[in-house]
Amino acid sequence: MKYKHVLISFFGGIIGAIIAVLIIDSYKTSSDAETKNQHSLVADYYLNKQHQLPATTVANPFLFSPSSSFDFTSAAEMSVPAVVHVKTQYSQPNYTLYDFIFGTSPRYSTPVLTSGSGVIVSPDGYIVTNNHVVEDAETIEVVLNNKKSYSAKLVGRDATTDIALLKVNANNLPFLNYGDSDNIKIGEWVLAIGNPFNLTSTATAGIISAKARNISIMSENMAIESFIQTDAAVNPGNSGGALVNTKGELIGINTAIASRTGSFVGYSFAIPVNIVRKVVADLVEFGEVQRAYIGIDLLDIDSDLANQLSISKIEGVYVANVLANGAGDKAGLKAGDIITAINDTKVNSVSEFLEYLSRFRPGDRVNLSVKGGRTTKNIKLTLQNKYGETSIVKSEAIDDLGAKFEVLSDYDKARYRVKAGIRVTDISQGKFLANGIKKDFIIIRVNNEFVNTVKDFQDIIKKSNGSLFIEGFYPNGSSAYYSFRL
Repeated sequence: MKYKHVLISFFGGIIGAIIAVLIIDSYKTSSDAETKNQHSLVADYYLNKQHQLPATTVANPFLFSPSSSFDFTSAAEMSVPAVVHVKTQYSQPNYTLYDFIFGTSPRYSTPVLTSGSGVIVSPDGYIVTNNHVVEDAETIEVVLNNKKSYSAKLVGRDATTDIALLKVNANNLPFLNYGDSDNIKIGEWVLAIGNPFNLTSTATAGIISAKARNISIMSENMAIESFIQTDAAVNPGNSGGALVNTKGELIGINTAIASRTGSFVGYSFAIPVNIVRKVVADLVEFGEVQRAYIGIDLLDIDSDLANQLSISKIEGVYVANVLANGAGDKAGLKAGDIITAINDTKVNSVSEFLEYLSRFRPGDRVNLSVKGGRTTKNIKLTLQNKYGETSIVKSEAIDDLGAKFEVLSDYDKARYRVKAGIRVTDISQGKFLANGIKKDFIIIRVNNEFVNTVKDFQDIIKKSNGSLFIEGFYPNGSSAYYSFRL
C-alpha cells in the first residue's frame, strides 16, 4: 500500500509538470500572436525581382503536419518536372546629363540578370509565367528540371492579368493539366512549385486560405485581381511557378506575397487557372488578350455603402456609373442597379465579377441578374471591345521597330486629355527596345507631326531621312522623348 501511494504521488507530479509546461507554452504562443498582429502586412512585393540573393532554405511554418491520409509525393512527382527556371536579361540604360538636357537616348547600358519560374502547359513547348518576370527581357532562357536549356520566344503577354506565354522549340515535354479553380475550397491542401532564391525545383505545401482576394498590387488600368490566397511558402524566384492540388493539377500561377521584408512571412497569392486558361488561348490564337467590356463602373457593397444607399441586403456589386453607348447602356443597365449574378454564377465582389467576365471575348453574350429598386430582372447583352465594338482586336506591328501598336480609344483620349495618339502594346527585339522605349508608351508626335493611326506613323517613317524624334508619355503621366536613327 505504501508503494502504491508513492507511485500515485510520482505520476501526479509528472502530470502536474506537463500541465504547467503546456500552460506556459500556450501563454507564450498567445503573446507572440498578439505581438505579430500589431503589424499590418503590405501586399506589394512581386516575387521575381531578385538580384544575387543568398541561397537560403526557408522552412514552411506549419503548426500541424498534413493528415496522413494525404500523400503529396504523387502530386510532386507530376508537378516538379513541368516547372521550369526562367532566366532573363535586359539592359538598364545609363542616362547622362547630356541625355537629360537634349532628350537623347542613352549611349550606354548595363546588362541586368533576373529569374523566375514557369509552367509547361503543353508537350510542344508552351510555357506560362508572369508578365513581370519577362516584361523587360531582351533574352529569355528556360532551364528544365532535367537541366536542359532552351532559348524561349515570347508569344505574348498581358499586364492586366500579369500572365505571359513563352514557346520553346521542343516536343514530348512533361506538362501539367489544367484543373478548375472554380471548384477549389478554402482549407484544401495545395503545393507550390518553383525556384526560390535560385534553388531549382522546390516544393512547399499549404492550404487555400481565401479566394477572390484583391490586394491592389497591379497598377495597370483595368487590371484583374482575384487571387487564390495560400499559406504555402513562396519567395523571390517563385513568380510564374505552379500552384497545384493534391491530384497534381494546375490550379494557379504563383505571383505575389504579403510581406514586410520581401520574403515569405505567411501568405502568398496565385492567379486562378481559369483566368490563365483564357489568356493562354487568346495569346496562342490572336497574339494578344481579347478583353470584353460592359461599360460600367462597379463598387463593392459593404455595410457603409448599404446604409448610405438604404440597401436592405448586402449582396452583389453596385453599378455606380454606366458609360454612354456601352454594352450595359444599350442593354438597359442603370446607375444604382445591383448585379447579383452573371450567367447564373453569383458574384459578391468586384474582383469576383471581373474574374468571371475575363473569361469572355468581345461579341459573346452574357446574362446578368439585376436588382433595380424592388424589382429583379434579367438583362442579356453583347460584350464589346475597348473601342465599343463587338469584333476581335488585333494590334498592328512595325517589324523594323520591334513593336506593336494600337490606336487610342475615345475613352483613353478623354482620360489623358489628348486628341491623337497610338499606344505601344508590345515590345520585342528592335529599335524601340534598344532605345529604352517601354510597353504602354503613348506616342503623340513623330518628327513634329501628330500621329492618329499606325498608318500615320508608317507614312512618317517612309518620308523621314532615317532619323526619328518621338514625343509622348507613359500612363503615369511622365513625358518622354526618344531620338534615334533607323
